[in-house]
Amino acid sequence: MVGAVGVLGIPVAIALLAGVLAEPRFGLLLYVHASFLLGFSRFLPPSDFPVGLVIDGILVVTLLSTFFHGKRMAWERLGRPGFLLIAAWFGYTLLEFFNPEAPYRMAWFAHIRAISLHWLLAALLALVIPVTRRDLRVLIGSWLVWSVFAAFWAYKQHYIGLADSEVDWLNLGNDKTHVLFGHLRCFSFYSDASQFGAEMAGVTLVCLIGLFEERTWWRRGIALVLAGLCFWAFALSGTRSALFVLIAGYGFYLVVKRDVVKLILGSVVSGFVFVLLMFTYLGQSNYQVARIRSALRPLEDPSFMVRLENQQKLAAYLKPLPFGAGIGTSSDAGLKYSPQHFAAQIPPDSWLVELWIETGIVGVSLYVLMLLTFITIGVVKVSRLNDPRLKVIMTALLAEFVGIAVMGYSNPVLGQFPTSSLIFINSVLFTTCDRWDTQPDRWEMPEKNVPETPRHAHILE
Repeated sequence: MVGAVGVLGIPVAIALLAGVLAEPRFGLLLYVHASFLLGFSRFLPPSDFPVGLVIDGILVVTLLSTFFHGKRMAWERLGRPGFLLIAAWFGYTLLEFFNPEAPYRMAWFAHIRAISLHWLLAALLALVIPVTRRDLRVLIGSWLVWSVFAAFWAYKQHYIGLADSEVDWLNLGNDKTHVLFGHLRCFSFYSDASQFGAEMAGVTLVCLIGLFEERTWWRRGIALVLAGLCFWAFALSGTRSALFVLIAGYGFYLVVKRDVVKLILGSVVSGFVFVLLMFTYLGQSNYQVARIRSALRPLEDPSFMVRLENQQKLAAYLKPLPFGAGIGTSSDAGLKYSPQHFAAQIPPDSWLVELWIETGIVGVSLYVLMLLTFITIGVVKVSRLNDPRLKVIMTALLAEFVGIAVMGYSNPVLGQFPTSSLIFINSVLFTTCDRWDTQPDRWEMPEKNVPETPRHAHILE
């Protein structure tokens, strides 16, 4: 098996390497596809090789390619506020290498990749590479295709059954969190059900916005079908906290849209659904509906109460540690490199709590401030767009970013492939969306780079 994979894989790898070196845009797209393909690693024979390093390799080779083609790269965009924020966050995590509380330095390297390094590299590439409007369509289309494929994979898990490799993965101890009361939490080919549910909720949100904003009936029909497919896949994941991706993202969209009719209509529909879930037991016999309903009643959920108790314990440990226990001391990295450390003994259960443990109250405060600043810049940039179609796309990406950011309190999805890869790129897209702004009738015209003009030069630049 390994030999056959090598014989077939080496020529493909060489061809992909040549493609990336010839065109950096191909490398950026390959980074997205590889982030999805990484989920299939559970079907490979057991190996000590860290498959996540493949992503690092793609980013590094793409970065080299941008240097080779440096004359046509827009290096001046590295002065944009969004990139400066990411660079400052990366600088803080670099200083964490010298945190005296960290028991094992190699763990720092293992975890900084997800916390800041990949965001820095992906943002740099998405900024300087001459991405066209056609590239945007390909990127978003690829995301939707992968998401629909993931939804059908989950349907197969739920209605037909699991593959042997998936059963083996559950038997490694993952059944404790993925088989509850005899019901499987579908995880598709993602790292776990929590991330799968978050992705499906995010795509549902984007499709719902498309349903409201598209002007042709056939596009609205496609958006409605995709929203339905992905929403039921979200329900099959049993990820209750992913409901807040929809709540936060959709609410943010309605407020930013500032359309009174849609705001009233959306509020009425949302309020009706909330009342049904919160104050009735309609559909309670269905396990997926019952689990979604429990997300609105956290104080009645034993697992949520355990999380609060764990956070109280962490608060006592971290009170004298404003810079945290060191990057790589919690979660999987902590269990691998320093299992006896207090940070590895208490499951963080969320991305923000994980950052709190590893970078301290100072680090998590900087991170949250960075997310809020990204959202603020995005709102300003998107509101000033002239092209209505581009405005719809960027509003959807911004709303999805808000939803995933809110979910960061309850799940570590912001640090997991492929969600993190998409978030890293999308954060750059909606904060620099003015570089694709055109007159409305030019959106479908042949692609070319649109130079920035003085009318875009305002205070946030």
